[in-house]
Amino acid sequence: MPHSDPVNWQPISEMPLIASMIDGALDDTRIHLETLTRARTRPHVLDDATIDRSKQVHAEQLEFVDIYARQINRWRTARPSADQTRELNRMDGQNQQLRTVTEAVLALADELRKGSIDRIMGMSDIELGLQALLGRGSASLR
Repeated sequence: MPHSDPVNWQPISEMPLIASMIDGALDDTRIHLETLTRARTRPHVLDDATIDRSKQVHAEQLEFVDIYARQINRWRTARPSADQTRELNRMDGQNQQLRTVTEAVLALADELRKGSIDRIMGMSDIELGLQALLGRGSASLR
């Protein structure tokens, strides 16, 4: 986990590496958010373990978002060139988007957990029958 390890600050020559890490994480997280969004209407297809793993991964990712922000700020104090400054600005924007999308994944995971298969299976027959009579599918059990 990032919070237990000391941060190994990178020289500005490693900017392309860090930029690719931020860009890749943002792309992957957007795809994951799309997947979870599709499950919103049928959260019962997910189990608690899957949701918990997603939450763990993305909570750790938020820690990296903070580290990336600190790394970008450290590079800003190193008198970057004009090109490097433009790339730092782009990276900072991407990192802010990464924070937003990651927080959206975490919020959606919390929502989906309320209707997971584990929640459905934990309901009594009376609760399930009542939900059926009220016309509430698993999507409305949230």
